[in-house]
Amino acid sequence: MAATATGYNNWLNSLRTDYARTIERRRLDEAEAEKPPTSANKVDRLHWYIKDNAKTHKTIKFDLVHDQKAAKPVLRRGQAFYLAIRFHNDFDVTKDRVILNFKFGHKPAVQKGTMAVIVVENDKFTKTKSDWDCRIDPGSRGKDLVLQVYIPAAAMVGIWHLDIRSGLQDLSQGRAMNLYSDDTDCFVLFNPWCKDDAVYLDDETKREEYVINDKGKVYVGAYKKSRGRPWAYGQFDDVVLPVAVYILELSRVADSERGNPVQVVRGVSAGVNDTDEEGILQGRWDGEYSDGVAPFKWTGSVRILEDFVKNGYKPVKYGQCWVFSAVVTTICRALGIPCRSVTNFVSAHDTNSSLTIDKFFNKEGKEIEGGPDQDNYDSIWNFHVWNDVWMARNDLPPGYGGWQAIDATPQEASDHKMQCGPVSLQAIRRGDIGLNYDAPFVFAEVNADVMHWGEDPNSNWGWSRMKMNQYHIGRQILTKCPGVEDDVGDKDQEDVLSDYKNEEGTEAERLAVHNAIRGSNRAQQYYDYKKDIKEDVFFDLIEIDKISIGDQFQVKVVIRNDSDSTRKVSAYLSAQSIYYTGVNVSLIKKAEGTFVLQPQESRDVALTVKYNEYWKKLVEQCMVKIYAICRVQETGQTWTEEDDFQIEKPKLQIETAEDVIVRKQCEATFSFTNPLDVPLTEGQLSVDGAGLMRPRVIKIENDVPAKGLFTHTINFLPRIHGERKIIASFNSKELFDIAGAKSVIVQKPPQ
Repeated sequence: MAATATGYNNWLNSLRTDYARTIERRRLDEAEAEKPPTSANKVDRLHWYIKDNAKTHKTIKFDLVHDQKAAKPVLRRGQAFYLAIRFHNDFDVTKDRVILNFKFGHKPAVQKGTMAVIVVENDKFTKTKSDWDCRIDPGSRGKDLVLQVYIPAAAMVGIWHLDIRSGLQDLSQGRAMNLYSDDTDCFVLFNPWCKDDAVYLDDETKREEYVINDKGKVYVGAYKKSRGRPWAYGQFDDVVLPVAVYILELSRVADSERGNPVQVVRGVSAGVNDTDEEGILQGRWDGEYSDGVAPFKWTGSVRILEDFVKNGYKPVKYGQCWVFSAVVTTICRALGIPCRSVTNFVSAHDTNSSLTIDKFFNKEGKEIEGGPDQDNYDSIWNFHVWNDVWMARNDLPPGYGGWQAIDATPQEASDHKMQCGPVSLQAIRRGDIGLNYDAPFVFAEVNADVMHWGEDPNSNWGWSRMKMNQYHIGRQILTKCPGVEDDVGDKDQEDVLSDYKNEEGTEAERLAVHNAIRGSNRAQQYYDYKKDIKEDVFFDLIEIDKISIGDQFQVKVVIRNDSDSTRKVSAYLSAQSIYYTGVNVSLIKKAEGTFVLQPQESRDVALTVKYNEYWKKLVEQCMVKIYAICRVQETGQTWTEEDDFQIEKPKLQIETAEDVIVRKQCEATFSFTNPLDVPLTEGQLSVDGAGLMRPRVIKIENDVPAKGLFTHTINFLPRIHGERKIIASFNSKELFDIAGAKSVIVQKPPQ
């Protein structure tokens, strides 16, 4: 029995050995068959014609193109580019079979548009514009094959890699091919110059401004008292494109969606803030920035992106809306998407989709801070900055292309992430809030009605409407005007309010509001409330036009009794320092009292605030809210009004030599007069200038005397000729955000 088992095992082992030999022999035969024929040509190296292609693709300004150690191709889709292949042996199209494989993303696939397979065989383009294609250039000779490769206008945007397979045309000699994998990162961008691209913009002046201009302004301040804050976008810096591609990964935009500008900009709006993906910037609005950089100290995007990379791709501290918007502008322009930063003055933040901003008052007429529901408190920001991006909207009905709003400032979640847009401005203008993405929120920002609610025990929900202001929100929307530069004033600003809504009070504007209300069940409930209150006393809060730091100001209300009876009026006036988001910081001064007005009598009620009463209570932006509440005892008429203004600071003056030449050392001098009667301590000067110098922060050793002159000089070495701009900001413990800009014409060195 044992002998039989031994024989069986020997036979089984022999069988296994024979089977293993058969498998190995088959593997060797297959490997031999897969070897390219020895006569198949091999690729030695590639030449990308990086600078020549960059000139025709309008990407010559990118630093990556000029990197002497590792220059990278930066190309635009919808165009052809030149590529040369050097072979071991002379190339013969009748003998050599060559296939180009362009690959994109994690799992390239032809059916997803993330892989292109191009056979090199013709001296003409033979495919449609929606396909990758190539043609053999007449300049090909000997071992060098010169190609023109066409990138379709819907190609994925980001980093592509190239594999080249070379074998024989005569497949009877073997189908196997040699593989050459090139490790060059080839950046492909959107192309607003190409009619077939979804971001095509048919205006050269606007393309120059919204894609090419690497400097600009972001508007801040108060309505009618705004200022353009200079900003160095620096989209051509070598740090920008790699970070732009990285945040699309971070925000999980699918590889197959990266040719779609709608999904790309939605990903950008999510990836610039840190809320969900640990993106570029962390927001903070409470005034405590000791463990980072205060938002008002930034002068450009490049330093922020450099810090993001240096910190191991961890969020940079800190940003606020204009910083988020400026970084978005940098990234979108780098990717080739026309983009502008826009500022909405008197901007609503609607937390409950009612399309209204609701203020609640008790029986005495005093506002209830935070409202009855502290978790959903609507607010009005003095200004809010977001972005417009230009594109076709093939995902929407016809007529909704053009400018689209996106917002990277984290406010309300959309699809479970802190992202906003793109939403068509045309949809906002018409009140079509059912169209993607986030139309109700953006509509309310520019066109919400302000509702005042008073305590009412007879109301089903405890409140009844006292007042509705249809004209308070969205007073002005500013952006930089294309092709205009103004370092001193704001002649370069453009009001684009009409892109967002019709003129206030017109039938078209009210129809848009009612159209939006029909699309929101919550809003319909709010507009149903009505209450008639006798209003026979006239009130008017006198707006403050302009206040320079050091001046006093006055809160003044004109009151007139238009009735035929006496009226007893109680009044409350106050001035408070606020953040630009409308959040109160500190009460500066208040006054209240009661008085009687005879029939037809008028009276001025005023509160005077002196410099020494307000300046230590100011916070960033130096915003002040004046507030008035008046109540008529006989009729129950309650009137409230408010006005916000910004106390102005001096501008930073910048001077340079008249002749500024590439690679020749130059000086820039910064100066301003301290308006305060105390010295300025712990001074810092932040300086930026794309093409002129790297961003830098300079510690100022000496205090600036009270009412004294600050002056500081730096040296720099211009790198790029043409019109450039120096942007700077001075900050100290006592006075901050003293900003200025200076345009400089950099000349080429003499030959």
